Amino acid sequence: MRLDLPLMRRAILALAVLFTVPLMVTQPARAATVAEAFVGDNIHKGLEILNNKKLGTVQRRDQFETFLLGLVDVRRIGLFTLGQYRRTAPPDDIEAFVAAFKNYAVAAYQSYFSKYSGQTLKVTGSTERSPTDFIVATQLADPGSSQPPLEVDFRVRTDTGRPVLVDVSVSGIWLSLEERDQFTAFLGQNNGSIRTLIAHLSDLAASLKGY
Repeated sequence: MRLDLPLMRRAILALAVLFTVPLMVTQPARAATVAEAFVGDNIHKGLEILNNKKLGTVQRRDQFETFLLGLVDVRRIGLFTLGQYRRTAPPDDIEAFVAAFKNYAVAAYQSYFSKYSGQTLKVTGSTERSPTDFIVATQLADPGSSQPPLEVDFRVRTDTGRPVLVDVSVSGIWLSLEERDQFTAFLGQNNGSIRTLIAHLSDLAASLKGY
């Protein structure tokens, strides 16, 4: 089974607001404001890196990777995508998978964000799932287009002492959930071999980078 690369690209910013609990005008509301500022500031920074034509392709890629790894909890997401296979996989395979997933995730995010490097992002609000778990709603718009803005939502966790991005969504598709479904299906058809999945992720990353 080959993972659906076009779907994975579309899913890079995918996440519907599944919980609609209103924010309270107390400490949780202030926490939500922190999450909103985190998304607004950092997504703009990412788009600026990809828009910087003074940088060569390799420099732009390296800067974006450094930026992304400081923004996204890649290990947390990667472990989640293994589903039930995380419980039985050898520790060495888990660590090798996390490294391969990091390489794939950087390539995938850069590929997707590059498509929107000329657009503007506006934070429109947030929803609290728990005191340390927020969905930040945004709109991604092309200033030169009459098309309606793209609704993009970001899931931010603050339980590690600082805000980190753990999922993103467009059109109701969660990236992490989509990847978990595809990865576990792939593993199910390959005798649960984490090493086979690692090899496949390496191929996907190479394809996204245009090698």
